Amino acid sequence: MSRRLPATDDQGRPIVAELGRPETPEELADRRAESSRRHRANQTLLNLLLAIGASLAIVAVLVLVVVRPGPSDDANRVDYRHTAAQAHAVVSTPLAAPELPAGWWANRAELSRPSDQVASWQIGFISPASRYVGLVQGIDADPTWVADQVAKLQPTGSHRYGGLTWRVYDHRDAGGDVAYALVTTSGRSTIVLAGSTATDAEFATVATAIGRDLT
Repeated sequence: MSRRLPATDDQGRPIVAELGRPETPEELADRRAESSRRHRANQTLLNLLLAIGASLAIVAVLVLVVVRPGPSDDANRVDYRHTAAQAHAVVSTPLAAPELPAGWWANRAELSRPSDQVASWQIGFISPASRYVGLVQGIDADPTWVADQVAKLQPTGSHRYGGLTWRVYDHRDAGGDVAYALVTTSGRSTIVLAGSTATDAEFATVATAIGRDLT
């Protein structure tokens, strides 16, 4: 089947169907200008959609990287209660291994027994809000050892948690690594909780659990 050619006038110019006649030079220029404008508008919209899509893809990647639990956290978790049970074969003094609420975990647990210093049991607790509370339990510790643990700061009060009386060292205004600390004694053990980021309530949670664990 042969293709039908567009109608032309006696000068061979194509007749525009909607006009019923050939376009004038001005109409032709306007039509081409409108066609170019529409093409540019379509390209701008396409570029905008592509940019939005790329932005959403970047956001999705950031969410996956930031929000998902980091593998490093899992790698750093230690079973401090299991470690404490093993350490009991080395020291006869009960070691603090409190059972804390869900969301708490430990990133370190170790027993240190230097020949010329106080033997100490240490745990690093991380709260559900990712704040740190360090525990150091000294066995047969003297006042000098306690002073070293609290950076030679003076107590500012006392609280009773878990059946034990704790001396409070609240020096958050001064800053430093030991901005807040709690100290108590149970039997042969002196226990120090210290940190610079945890709240009073988080310290109280750990102190209460330790009191229940040792008394």
